Amino acid sequence: MKSYFKNTRYTIMAGLIAVTNACTNLDETLYSELNKESFYSSRLEVMQAALRPFTHMQAWLAPTGGNGYYYHAELSADQLAWPQKGRHGYDGGDHFRQHYHTWTSNEGRMRTAWVLMWTGVGYVNSALADLNDVDYAALGISDEEMAAILAELHVLRAFHYMKIMELWGNVPIATEVADEPHNLPTRPREEVFEFIQTELETYVPQLLPYSTELTGRVSAAAGYAMLAELYLNAEYFVGRPMWDECIAACDKIINGEAGGLGGTPRLADNLTETFSNTNQQASESLFQFAYSRQGGFVFDWGGFFMGYDYMREVLDVGYGGWNAFVVIPTAFDAYADNDLRKAEWFLFGPQYKYGTNEPVLGTEEWADQPIVFVNSIRRESEGDLTSDGSMAEGEENSGARFHKYKSGRLSDPNYRENHYIIYRLTEIYFNKAEAIMRRNGGTATQEAVDLVNACRERAFVPEDWPEAQYTTATLTMDELLAERGREFIFEGKRRTDIIRFGRFTDGSWWDHEPTNDPNKEIYPIPHTQIAMNPNLEQNPGY
Repeated sequence: MKSYFKNTRYTIMAGLIAVTNACTNLDETLYSELNKESFYSSRLEVMQAALRPFTHMQAWLAPTGGNGYYYHAELSADQLAWPQKGRHGYDGGDHFRQHYHTWTSNEGRMRTAWVLMWTGVGYVNSALADLNDVDYAALGISDEEMAAILAELHVLRAFHYMKIMELWGNVPIATEVADEPHNLPTRPREEVFEFIQTELETYVPQLLPYSTELTGRVSAAAGYAMLAELYLNAEYFVGRPMWDECIAACDKIINGEAGGLGGTPRLADNLTETFSNTNQQASESLFQFAYSRQGGFVFDWGGFFMGYDYMREVLDVGYGGWNAFVVIPTAFDAYADNDLRKAEWFLFGPQYKYGTNEPVLGTEEWADQPIVFVNSIRRESEGDLTSDGSMAEGEENSGARFHKYKSGRLSDPNYRENHYIIYRLTEIYFNKAEAIMRRNGGTATQEAVDLVNACRERAFVPEDWPEAQYTTATLTMDELLAERGREFIFEGKRRTDIIRFGRFTDGSWWDHEPTNDPNKEIYPIPHTQIAMNPNLEQNPGY
């Protein structure tokens, strides 16, 4: 989507907006000679202003970059890592510090995440300031439609704040565009939470129900999914359990009151529908980025999730990768061998040229030898077949690889037409089940079991299902966390989950030992921001 925005300062503090990629490239044409009275002359221009913050959000939320929310949400958790693989991937130790929880306030990728996310807040504030003053009736926009557009912006800003609060805890609250840079102070997390809650509870009911016309926009289904997430994490965020509120928000979606792409959302029948290259109308989608290769806006996950260029031959695609993110051994071991997700969502074992039995050959440690992805991260080419390995000892074939989203072959008419799913109905089922269990003292009820089993059943063939299904005895809180990990791997959810379950600072996984430091549950405010704004107070422990 082409961006149109007036020459406005989106700054909420000195130096807030740094240009880091094309999505935030302010060298695009600026309509500096237009004021809002003359620029907003059509419904199209109103929608361009309203959707600009949403298109920018892809820069920090989707798994297409190595420095946004997704990077921090996954690489600090217990499923994915970016180990050094021979001469590749050390990158100044950035990924090591994420894995070991030894980051500092001087992390370049964290600074970029801060800038990208706060820039998004600035775009929302600017759009609200402009559109609140537009004579929309003269443009043929009804009161109801304009109220829904403005509600979208308020809800989108609250979503930004929820993710910012999740990473940094105590942060400023900015709701207006500043004519000059000004130094807002940090606010306690409790106050930020109250702001988010008020915004969502006020404006989500004003959103339009989810429908095909709202694909890629903020609908009521997206809004109630945000509320469900906020309520589910309220006890962690501010020490206030909100299980009943979470259940009620989930029910709005499950019962179809918030709309859906088919009227009422429903669970996908299989493991591939929601992530396929025809997922534009996926039955369980609630909120998604509307990517399209044919539209010139590709969901480009390949750089971080694919192996080297030989993966083009494996998948018959036009993209390779940097051999970056891999699944750590303990996460891959969490799947039973008969769990269909293990076969559908990962690349593992010998890799062959598409449609043949001809092995793909390595180019690094396994140069000119068949590539076999293994569930270990160690120097097997040098004879180490028994150690646990480490972040420094990877090879080009170390670890199972991402295959949850499938682009299709080059000849596929829907090649790389995949949308990125932000919220899906399965998550709402899990959220409701967890809230029920927590309200019940951590013990599963039959309703909670039924909700999780409805999702899990897709992962097993009928003859295996009697043994694989949960009961009120087997669905413990520990098992619920494990099943959340298996179901939502690669979806940017894991850091939040293991914090909520109390496993982030005292948990062990593969090459990670507990820090036992609760301060690590939030990141430090980048020191560059504190240097520019003395009213920012650094988080405890940094």
